Amino acid sequence: MLTALAAPRSGSHILGFPMARTHRRRGGGLLRALNLLPFLPIAGKAPVYARLLWSLASDPRVPASRKALLGLAGAYIVSPLDLIPEWIPVLGAVDDVAVMVLAIDVFLDGLPEGLVAEKLVQLGIPPSDLESDLARVRRVVPRPLRALIARIPGALDRLAERIAETGIDQRLREALQARAARSEGIEA
Repeated sequence: MLTALAAPRSGSHILGFPMARTHRRRGGGLLRALNLLPFLPIAGKAPVYARLLWSLASDPRVPASRKALLGLAGAYIVSPLDLIPEWIPVLGAVDDVAVMVLAIDVFLDGLPEGLVAEKLVQLGIPPSDLESDLARVRRVVPRPLRALIARIPGALDRLAERIAETGIDQRLREALQARAARSEGIEA
């Protein structure tokens, strides 16, 4: 028995026990690249759209639920967990990109038309560019997934209403203010 443990078999083994794969399947990089092609024209505009999102997210006229949607999408992107594993053809390769782009689409759809137009003019972004890029993404992402993501801001609004009804939000604010006052007193 000891000899079986000491002599590794072929593949990735430690003491004769198989280990998790450390490499991807062949062709995975090519498949991922092919699946990201529809987003390539938009990738070059990422800095411009990042400025637009920052401008909108920092505007007090934007509802908190819309800002939370962007935060959730960002958390998903940096999370090591994937809802759709990478090895699933087409969907696995684009889920991170699709989630972020869909969140941005839903974020923008929930804002007053005038606000988005105002920010586009301030940043020098032609509205037709934004619309054509969003249309390109909508064609690639399945309709049921778009519908599911579109429901998230409403759910966040309902959750915020429930929290406000219970008074938890006010108690949390008071606790945070008290903590800030204590820490200022310690630093002074």
